[in-house]
Amino acid sequence: MADKPSVLFVCVHNAGRSQMAAAWLTHLAGDRVEVRSAGSAPGDRVNPAAVEAMAEVGVDISAETPKLLTVDAVRESDVCVTMGCGDTCPVFPGKRYLDWELEDPAGQGVEAVRPIRDEIRARVERLIAEIAPEAPGRPRA
Repeated sequence: MADKPSVLFVCVHNAGRSQMAAAWLTHLAGDRVEVRSAGSAPGDRVNPAAVEAMAEVGVDISAETPKLLTVDAVRESDVCVTMGCGDTCPVFPGKRYLDWELEDPAGQGVEAVRPIRDEIRARVERLIAEIAPEAPGRPRA
């Protein structure tokens, strides 16, 4: 990994899970990690329930837009985290791949999205501890 590790979050529509994960990583790790997200079949917009659930915890993803997964995005990332997109993510030697099995928030209300949001935060916190631990004396987000 380079001085600044990079992480790509991938789900099918890039409208819920991967958007929340990217937002959590940016929020919690700040500029210590380069963050990307994409989808194998991007939706038209970010899931409104995901936007609302993240807003409840002070993270604004309302301006985000779903992006198409590209080979370059995978190539440029140290860690690729897939969330229910199966085998659509290209595989390159030397990359770290994680598959997070998480419920799909598509079509669900904010009540159902909250536990998914919280589980993603917990997994992102563990990932940060592995790839970009805080320097001593640095405040936590």
